[in-house]
Amino acid sequence: MDADDPERVSPAELEAAARTAVGQCLGIEEDESVVVITDDERRSIGEALYAAAGERTEDVTILRYPPGEQHGAEPPAPVAAAMGAADAFLAPTTKSLSHTRARGSACEGGARGATLPGITESVFITGLDADYSAIAEACSDVHDQVVGAETIRVTTEAGTDITFEPGDREWRQDTGLVRDPGAFSNLPAGEVFISPETATGTYVVDGTMRPHGLLDPDERLTFEVEDGTVTAISDPAIRKQVETGAESVGDDAYNLAEFGIGTNVGVSELVGSVLLDEKAAGTIHIAIGDDASIGGDTDAPLHLDGIIRDPTVSVDGERIDLPSA
Repeated sequence: MDADDPERVSPAELEAAARTAVGQCLGIEEDESVVVITDDERRSIGEALYAAAGERTEDVTILRYPPGEQHGAEPPAPVAAAMGAADAFLAPTTKSLSHTRARGSACEGGARGATLPGITESVFITGLDADYSAIAEACSDVHDQVVGAETIRVTTEAGTDITFEPGDREWRQDTGLVRDPGAFSNLPAGEVFISPETATGTYVVDGTMRPHGLLDPDERLTFEVEDGTVTAISDPAIRKQVETGAESVGDDAYNLAEFGIGTNVGVSELVGSVLLDEKAAGTIHIAIGDDASIGGDTDAPLHLDGIIRDPTVSVDGERIDLPSA
C-alpha cells in the first residue's frame, strides 16, 4: 500500500483498474511492446499494470527507480530511452513525468502512453472505474465551446477574476483514450486544456494544490498574474517551490502555463489528489511553470496545478456550459 494512501485496496481492485488502463485506455495489442515506469513508492501500482499488460502481450518490461525530487524533473537516461523504444508506456510515479522532455520525445517518436503522477492506490481504483467513452464525449462538448476563442474569462465567488488569451495555440483534449501513435494522456483522465499565450488577473485556489493537498473550506491560495507571468503568490510553501525552480531557469519558473477545464463526469468530489481533482467535472485548474510539452514555449523544471471550484467560464463574453458529474 502507498505510504501516503491510508485506504486499504484489495489486489482484485488493483487488477481491475490496471486492466482498464491497458485495455480500455491504451488498447494494448499482442504484437506491441510495453514498458511500465514506476518508482519505489508506487511499486504496487506499477506491478499491477505490468501484470495486466502481460496478459495482452509478452513484450512487457518494468523499470523502477527512486522518486524524483520535483514534478517535471527528467528521469534517468535509461528510463527515457526505454520510453522512446516502446510502442506504449505507462508511468505511475511519485513525481510527474508528464511535462518532461523524455515523455515528449517518446511521443514525438511515435510511442503512445499515459503518466499517472502522484497516483495512490485509492485514486487509481477510483479514477479508472470510469466510462471513458462518456469522458471523451464531455471533452468534445467543452472543446466545441472554447475552440477559436479570443478571450476566456474565469470568475468565482472566492475572488478569481482572470482573463486568458489563447492566441494561436491549440486546445487539447485529454480523453484517456490513447490508441494512436504519439498519443498521450494522464490517467485518470478528463480535461480540455491549453497553454495560453498570455493572461492577466487574479486566481484563487480553493480546491487542491501541492504541497497542501485538499484545502480546508476557508483556506485560499491567491496568485496575481500580469502579461502571462505570476507576479505574486500568497502561500510561502508554493512560493518556495517556484523560487527553487527559478534558480535554474529564472523568470520562466513564473510562467502562467496552463488553463484547463475538468471533464471527468465520474468524479463528483475533490479528494486531495491533483491528478484526480484537476479532472473533476465542473472545475477548472491553472498551472505555473513548464508548458513546452503542452503547446507553449517555456521549459521549466516544475508544473504546479491549482484546482478551483465552482467557476463561471465565459468565452468572448458568453458564459459556457461546464460538465457535471
